[in-house]
Amino acid sequence: MLPMGLPAPALAQGDADPALMPSPQKIQMGTGKFLINSNLKIALRGLEDMRVKHAAERFQAALSRITGIPLPPNNDHVIVPNFIVNWTTSGEKIQKLGEDESYRLEVTATEVHLDAPTPLGVLHGLQTFLQLVQIGPEGFAAPVLVIEDSPRFPWRGLLIDVARHFMPVEVIKRELDGMEAVKFNVLHWHLSDDQGFRVESRKSPRFAKMSSDGSFYTQDQIREIIEYARDRGIRVVPEFDMPGHTTSWFVAYPELASAPGPYEISRHFGVHDAAMDPTREHTYKFLDEFIGEMARLFPDQYFHIGGDEVNGKQWASNPKIQAFMHAHGLKNARDLQAHFNKRLQTIVRKHGKIMEGWDEILHADLPKEVVVQSWRGQKALADAVQQGYWGMLSFGYYLDLMQPASQHYLIDPFGGAAANLSAEEKQRVLGGEACMWSELITPVNIDERIWPRAAAVAERLWSPQEARNVDDMYSRLAKLSERLEWAGLEHVRSYDLMLQRLRGGTDIQPLRVLADVLEPVKGYARPHTKHYETTTPLNRLVDAVRPESDVARAFAGEVQRFLNKRASPTDLEGMRTVLAIWRDNDQRLAPALHGNSLLEEAVPLSQNLAGIAATGLQTLEYLNAGGRAPAAWRQQQLDLLKQAQTPQAELLNMVAPSVQKLVEATSPQ
Repeated sequence: MLPMGLPAPALAQGDADPALMPSPQKIQMGTGKFLINSNLKIALRGLEDMRVKHAAERFQAALSRITGIPLPPNNDHVIVPNFIVNWTTSGEKIQKLGEDESYRLEVTATEVHLDAPTPLGVLHGLQTFLQLVQIGPEGFAAPVLVIEDSPRFPWRGLLIDVARHFMPVEVIKRELDGMEAVKFNVLHWHLSDDQGFRVESRKSPRFAKMSSDGSFYTQDQIREIIEYARDRGIRVVPEFDMPGHTTSWFVAYPELASAPGPYEISRHFGVHDAAMDPTREHTYKFLDEFIGEMARLFPDQYFHIGGDEVNGKQWASNPKIQAFMHAHGLKNARDLQAHFNKRLQTIVRKHGKIMEGWDEILHADLPKEVVVQSWRGQKALADAVQQGYWGMLSFGYYLDLMQPASQHYLIDPFGGAAANLSAEEKQRVLGGEACMWSELITPVNIDERIWPRAAAVAERLWSPQEARNVDDMYSRLAKLSERLEWAGLEHVRSYDLMLQRLRGGTDIQPLRVLADVLEPVKGYARPHTKHYETTTPLNRLVDAVRPESDVARAFAGEVQRFLNKRASPTDLEGMRTVLAIWRDNDQRLAPALHGNSLLEEAVPLSQNLAGIAATGLQTLEYLNAGGRAPAAWRQQQLDLLKQAQTPQAELLNMVAPSVQKLVEATSPQ
């Protein structure tokens, strides 16, 4: 809930231009509406494909939830349908990179026609139609229009790390539902790391018994999720990180390691020394059997081997490994890792897969079919494709860094150093992936950490490159966020639940007023402030607060309009009202903070908000009275505002910068 006086996002009523996300390639608006009522009759006309049948069933259920209108079950033999779905091919048995995902959606006042070459286009078109439905004078309806749409990039993914903190099956399914809604088409499943190995291996059963703390997916669960994803037009690419990030491997199979054990599952985060021994034939025999088993379990043509952040310390301290390097002319750890990757790529290819890895795997010895995923920037991406490799971008799309949606939105695979790639080189850029690493997330707050910001990345990878209007993006993102809740995501409701847990009851409004203007510290500041382990409870205010404060962003817009002399008297009164709420909130909240072991650290934050708001109210009075303020008072407030922007309890007050702008707009007297 936004404080009184700030605009709240709401479902649009009769928008002339529908707020779609991702934005389609081409849209032509007409006149009139297609009304949604119990007379809706869908006809499916195409080669038999269970994905379309299931998608139509989900579509009707979703439409009924959104509108509250009971809709009859889909009947393939409808005589006079008014929602006609047509596709011309059944698509690949195993969904592949580069399949046609285009669709054409025509809405008239009496009929809807959705046409696509493949079932994938049908799935995307149905999701677009759901976003079109809005309440209006005549009830729920979709506007008359024609949309012709297709993705800009064929690879549009979301990485979910389940190694650091395990995510149950129902959580993964929930994220897949969100991915379908915004047309992501790859789940990159990060399944092993120093902190855990999360897949049952029947050939190597000690992984489940010794390397998972009992939290892993059975092979039946893996198949269930793969099928669930396929039904939603989403490929599942597994990642088993190697030769580094492998502590959990060595708990079960220490003979793979470059240094003697015993090993324990790591409880802390960061770069570890543990690395596989690339000089022993046993390592490759083991990996051959393991990758063969996983290749049969995961049908996708790509197999991610990680390959990042190998510091080489175990290799440097092992005399046998050093002797091997000398005998084979390997000058450094990078050369040794390239040797390992070359052997590994042969194994991956043997089992019918294409190898994918992070930036660090790039080496001229690797075949050109390898895909390089760049986390270090557009230059690393450009280097890979200029050398003839396939590439994709994740730099700028790390959702766990708590950056605003606008920052993700404005980073493009063809931006920065990749802007000058030739047409041929650009063809080797497959797209990109948003990444949610799980050091500081739980099944309770994962939705809030991913959504709705991930939709900004989804649009960047689907929509035209010139779509860069940040204000428009945020407007559409707010509407999409509501739709995602209807799709079953919990990013809104979990926020209230976490605040209730902190408060110890349901009277959370004063706490929410404070939380709404806070954001977690950015980047990797949290691990540098406090020592976190896998067993550390993630139940503090910083774990509940949203990555981006809509309230603070709306207030910043109001302040900017005021300073640009575009604010109306109503706008000004709204700013005063909000500032008064913030000023008085500490008095209401203080009793709940004191004596609460989880909330006591928020006492200074609450007090600061009150002081910041009081400064804002006084500053508005000075600005409306000619703009001059006492010099000593002005400097004192600027000093206090600067101090208020220092992180406290790993949280940032996001309204302080806007109030600082107001104070800076005064003149000292």
